[in-house]
Amino acid sequence: MSIAPTSHPSTSADVESDTRAGADIRPDPGWITLVWNDPVNLMSYVTYVFQTYFGYPREKAERLMMDVHEKGRAVVAHGPREVMEQHTEALQGYGLWATFAKDE
Repeated sequence: MSIAPTSHPSTSADVESDTRAGADIRPDPGWITLVWNDPVNLMSYVTYVFQTYFGYPREKAERLMMDVHEKGRAVVAHGPREVMEQHTEALQGYGLWATFAKDE
């Protein structure tokens, strides 16, 4: 028994119309969650949040906290947009200055 395909193959006209429409065929670079330096939170608290929320080992949490402190920001997570939005909201709930952006 043979099973018929459920979708039709693309024709050259389909490909041309996508190209003419300016379809972006590059893969999505993903998203990042950033934590920014602020004048409120102690370094020990930021480290605690990274360990508690992300489950990062102390060394990684401290390294990220130092990036926030010395560079003004740190990328603390990479992934799909929806997950980075959730991380951003959670970190803001801890009182950190967090945002998410498209990874470039």
